[in-house]
Formats: sequence, structure tokens, C-alpha cells
Amino acid sequence: MKKAMLALIFGSALFLAACGGGNDEATDTGNDTATEDKATDEATDTGTGDTAGGADAGHGEELVKSNCISCHGGNLEGMGNTPSLADVGSRLSEDEIHDVIVNGRGGMPGGLLQGEDAEAAAAWLAQQK
Repeated sequence: MKKAMLALIFGSALFLAACGGGNDEATDTGNDTATEDKATDEATDTGTGDTAGGADAGHGEELVKSNCISCHGGNLEGMGNTPSLADVGSRLSEDEIHDVIVNGRGGMPGGLLQGEDAEAAAAWLAQQK
């Protein structure tokens, strides 16, 4: 009985370590600066002149990279049965993206981001065309 319990604990630890360990590698690609500059340039190119929008876009990108890449891939290209988010703005409006983030859709659970975080992520994803 003790061996079975020890095997179960050890197996669970290995499983959890394998599931949670990929996120750090995916965000450490060395391209973070270039990607952040691109998001800042895109926010600036909207012609709104709103510097807060640029800051929100950068925050949205950071939130997406830290919460979404484990399922949607490091370049948001989609993995397995998850859709690509690289061009999600051409398929869904910002409100629709926000709804998916808050309520989920298909295999995606809802509530991964809430409130202003969900709004910032939706705004950034809506720019991805």
C-alpha cells in the first residue's frame, strides 16, 4: 500500500512538473523586445494618439504571452486542436474575443482572465490580423 501511494505521489509530481514547465521556455525566446516593439508600433499606428492605449496594448500582449501560449503556442499559431490567435482579430471583434476570454468556448475554459486584464488581452488580440 505504501509503495502504491508513493508511486502515485511521484507520478503526480512528474506529471505536474511536465505540464507547468513549458511556459518559461516559451516566453524566453529572446524575441520579447522585438515583439513588444511591434505591439507598441501597432498601437501607435492606430492614429488615436492615446498613450494609455499603447500601454494597455503592451500589458495585453504580456497577459496573452503569460496565459495563452501554453495552449495556443509560442507564436500563437495554435497547437493540436487549439485555434491560432495570430490572426484572431481578422475573425472576431474585440467584444467577441472578450466574451471568449471571460466565458470560454469549446475546450477553452472561461475566467482565465478577469476585468481589466481580460479587456487588455482582448484589445491586443483584436489588433492581431
